Amino acid sequence: MTERERYLFWKLVNYFIIDLDYRLVHIDREENEIWLETVRHKKVDVVRILAEDTDWANWLKRDIIQTGLKAEGIRKQLMKRDFNVLNIYVSGHAPVDDYEFVIQQPHDVENGKTHIRTLLMAEETLDESLVQINETFDSPFQIQASEFYDLSLTDELRQSAIQKAKNREREERELFEHGKPFFTYLFIAVQVLMFLIVEINGGSTNVETLIQYGAKFNPLILAGEWWRFFTPIFLHIGLLHLLMNTLALYYLGTAVERIFGRFRFLWIYLFSGFAGSVASFVFTSNLSAGASGAIFGCFGALLYMGVINTKLFFRTIGMNVIVVIIINLIFGFTVPGIDNAGHIGGLIGGFLATGIVHFPGKRKWGLQSIFLLAAAAAVYFMLHLGYHNDRPDAVNARAQDQIESGEYEAAYDTLSKFISEGKGDAVSYFQLAYAEIQLQKYDDARKHLEKAVELEPGFHEAHFNLALIYFEQGDTKKAKEHASKAEKISDQEKYRDFLKKIE
Repeated sequence: MTERERYLFWKLVNYFIIDLDYRLVHIDREENEIWLETVRHKKVDVVRILAEDTDWANWLKRDIIQTGLKAEGIRKQLMKRDFNVLNIYVSGHAPVDDYEFVIQQPHDVENGKTHIRTLLMAEETLDESLVQINETFDSPFQIQASEFYDLSLTDELRQSAIQKAKNREREERELFEHGKPFFTYLFIAVQVLMFLIVEINGGSTNVETLIQYGAKFNPLILAGEWWRFFTPIFLHIGLLHLLMNTLALYYLGTAVERIFGRFRFLWIYLFSGFAGSVASFVFTSNLSAGASGAIFGCFGALLYMGVINTKLFFRTIGMNVIVVIIINLIFGFTVPGIDNAGHIGGLIGGFLATGIVHFPGKRKWGLQSIFLLAAAAAVYFMLHLGYHNDRPDAVNARAQDQIESGEYEAAYDTLSKFISEGKGDAVSYFQLAYAEIQLQKYDDARKHLEKAVELEPGFHEAHFNLALIYFEQGDTKKAKEHASKAEKISDQEKYRDFLKKIE
């Protein structure tokens, strides 16, 4: 590389890095080839500059093909649909043979998604190449003939470009090292401690114990226990559930806390857990617990990073994050018993929560305000839907209040109308049967209890009440059958005593 070519090479590099804010991706050891990328200029995603004598058109053609293959690899890594590359050669002279056909038409890689446009900045083609650069980019690239005679500026251009690239690299590295994890370890300690407490006091798979310690249980939320949107975050059902979530929290939580800092992470984690509980409350009636919603919120925080800084995201952790999210969602939709509503709610909640606080030391008040309004609207809509929609758990909770107040006729009217519309679940039939027993409608109560155990065979209370009705009606065989089922499902003293009474 002559001094003249070296000057032009660094003049171009300086233009793209300083003026157009391109990021240095690669520079070879000899400093005659450089790759740059940007998120700002949609016309050109990547610029490749090579200082090399282009003596023959065949060599030029082969090099353009190799450049296209490398660029296609970058496109796949960044998951771009269309990818535009500006390929610039800095050379003393143009090839001695016919070369124009090689660079006149853009070169497309096989699938047509990566497009390579080539410029040759040789003595014979310099003016034409300058025109094309200035037509492509908003900021003009200017070079005077006299500059080629003041080559002392070359080192100054090189130093300013390299320094800008190093500063940006340091900023990106600091993005992943903003804070040291603290709350991640605290949450791990809390959920392990709560697991031990629940195990000692009845077992982490015991429904009554989980409800006692704050699991998400829709009837009690509807009864006013709003804190159950938060307490499930720290409870787990079984040792495997605890181990999986603890491992996920260790890796994801520490990464998010390092990127966003301690108190941003605290906000993201708790809001995501809350959002996951609300989504579970709205879309599922099953009892649930676990940190999964909050952990998916950490995925949401990383996705927010991907939206704001797409190329850095996909160059570092992007593909791994997306693959793990997809695997977990597929797993949630295909394996019974997994609260996928809570997972998706946590994922969306984490994305919104991160948009509200943005990155440490940076402010985008307009964008943050939009995220705040979106999060508030989403929470309001979901809570309104959960508390006011005619869903089984909401109607069951209302009927339960009527039963506890001794308003059996009102409970009967509420539930019989609801069931007639085809909306009731096993609990609806069970509570209707209870109201009918109080109103001495025993045949109707028996039919509705039969329906309850048909819908939920493990409903031991329904089996026991059926046994009581059959016993009162003189059918000891049926009474014993259902009492035995109740005792087998839940080994309770009153079930055993009733079986002895029948025998």
